[in-house]
Amino acid sequence: MAQNTTTTSASQHGNIVILGGSYGGVSVAHYLLKHAVPQLRDQGPYQVILISASSQVICRPACPRALISDDLFDQDKLFVSIETAFKPYSDGSFRFVNATATALDHTNRTVSVSLPTGNTETIDFHALVIATGACTHSPLFGLNRDVEYLRSNWTAFRQALPDSKSIVIAGGGPTGIETAGELGEHLNGRAGWFSSKLANPKVSITVVTSASQILPNVRPSLAQKAEEHLAKVGVTVVKDTRVQTATPPDAGTDSALTSKATLTLSDGNTLQADLYIPSTGTRPNTAFIDKALLTSDGRVDTNASTMRVDKAGPRIYAIGDASSYARPAIHIITEAIPFLCANIKRDLLLASGKEKSAVGEDRVFEVDTRETQLVPIGKSKGIGAAMGYRLPGFVVWLMKGRDYWLWTTGPLWSGKQWAKEK
Repeated sequence: MAQNTTTTSASQHGNIVILGGSYGGVSVAHYLLKHAVPQLRDQGPYQVILISASSQVICRPACPRALISDDLFDQDKLFVSIETAFKPYSDGSFRFVNATATALDHTNRTVSVSLPTGNTETIDFHALVIATGACTHSPLFGLNRDVEYLRSNWTAFRQALPDSKSIVIAGGGPTGIETAGELGEHLNGRAGWFSSKLANPKVSITVVTSASQILPNVRPSLAQKAEEHLAKVGVTVVKDTRVQTATPPDAGTDSALTSKATLTLSDGNTLQADLYIPSTGTRPNTAFIDKALLTSDGRVDTNASTMRVDKAGPRIYAIGDASSYARPAIHIITEAIPFLCANIKRDLLLASGKEKSAVGEDRVFEVDTRETQLVPIGKSKGIGAAMGYRLPGFVVWLMKGRDYWLWTTGPLWSGKQWAKEK
């Protein structure tokens, strides 16, 4: 069947196009619709166009627990329809496009997208925000495609889990450690109060990390405490080595998610795994962008202070895991949203003819580099620090461990979190 291509042109002043429908993209859309678009109406019609490959958003941090069973979370809160979240904007100022970005022409200011029908659409933009995020090596940890794809991988994993006697997780970051803790407690239970480790666990679970400690973004004493919690649910940690090769090579990925694997480590040892879970970082979703606009690791080269993509021309911005503005972290995204949106609003007002004296100066974002990371390990334990201060385990449970931040996403997806201009 021949593909059809349509073109959506900017109106008198234009389309504000946002690529990506997760924490960054949804937040920017709400913020601009509430605090920028209303002030621009006198200058002409503007429309915020949010483009996402998935029609739903997910509380992504919950995946290490959610992959085990649908019974562990309210599914109507875990997954939320984007169109439903934006229903209050019924005046034509918002449009949702369920599509995947395939090409960005930053010179002619158009973005091409592929629709689920196989057709394509080219959309002109007056302003553009790139918030396409990143995909994981394992298809278990987020919306690499859409909700149906994620759920199908969870189903396959769950079906393989009861017959698995050995699980290897590559990567000692938060996702790997949280997954190990959740699987360990689910499959092995937890050692008694006076035991330092679980004796004779039903399932062998091994975490392999190339670093000298797990959780390299926290102090060594917290990493050691996390390792002690893991030992109590039957998890072994192998440090200072990496998984060099896997046989089959695609073990743990979407094409061989539940394949048994032989893993050769960089120290020469081998591990056998009934299930292998690669959890070593992410890949930015930026293949559709001119490489001249990317850093060496594939992220969009972004001004860390203003979140503008200076090389791309006026009114083009980037935020989140696809951007080089800061390390990937949801709390950094939400901290940066008011700064980014203030600068977008300022640029739009200037482009509409407002004088610089009337719109003020740029807002300059400075990322908080103090130690901040919360890592649940099973349903009741965990380690964490916030703004440089160590947090007690019960605070980690209260803030994150009880539902992996699900208590925070309702106001964010609905836009209530951005009701006031910050």
